[in-house]
Amino acid sequence: MSSFIKTPFLPRGKVETVIIDRRVTKSIQNKIRAKGINIIETPYCKDLYDAVSAHPDMLMHHIGGNEIVVAPNIYSEINEKFKELNCKIIKGDKILKSTYPDNVAYNVGRIGRFAIHNFKYTDKIVIRKLKEMEVEFINVKQGYSKCSICIVNEKAIITSDKGIAKQLMIHNIDVLLIESGYIDLPGLSYGFIGGATGLISSNKLLFCGNTKKHPNYKSIRKFLKKYSVTIDSVGEKKLIDIGSIIPITETLT
Repeated sequence: MSSFIKTPFLPRGKVETVIIDRRVTKSIQNKIRAKGINIIETPYCKDLYDAVSAHPDMLMHHIGGNEIVVAPNIYSEINEKFKELNCKIIKGDKILKSTYPDNVAYNVGRIGRFAIHNFKYTDKIVIRKLKEMEVEFINVKQGYSKCSICIVNEKAIITSDKGIAKQLMIHNIDVLLIESGYIDLPGLSYGFIGGATGLISSNKLLFCGNTKKHPNYKSIRKFLKKYSVTIDSVGEKKLIDIGSIIPITETLT
């Protein structure tokens, strides 16, 4: 039976639909579809700088279930794309602009009952919806929170951000801290591990690119094995930050 994923980024069954950057290569898109996963491509946001202009983790935040808060910049376009899924698309308050911190309003990390962000810059509608759901806030300096966090399960993450790692460990989240860099983001010096990944089932983590080309590959594999999560990769080149692979619907058996 198909259903919306109740807890953002944490499927319980096999993921059926994901949101990804419209510019992801056709080769990679085809490999994702070959896994039985439908793709919704994000629209282009002209107000963001080009490197992240269609990154879903910059443009929207999945509140949970069928509710997604999206930037007003792309509300009309994305609303059309989601109609057939019966999603409830909520227009955010913050209009995105190109430079930090005016571009991070929706880039909120979520790990189970926690929301992680620099809440000085979080969209007001996102904050209100999260409070309604009684999500606990963990404030960090990093505005690009979702980009920086690879969710393994509700108690474990991978990141290269030391500030995020410190705060999450205080909250009993198991953290694998990896080296910065080594992840491509065309137009910028490097990308982030959260932006290159997404769970496609409760025990399978999809990487955009070849994990073996990352210097911390063995540590990543060992960490995932501890939680019975396997690596699935699309692409043979270095890992690439595509603005996260965001799972929206799943099939529960």
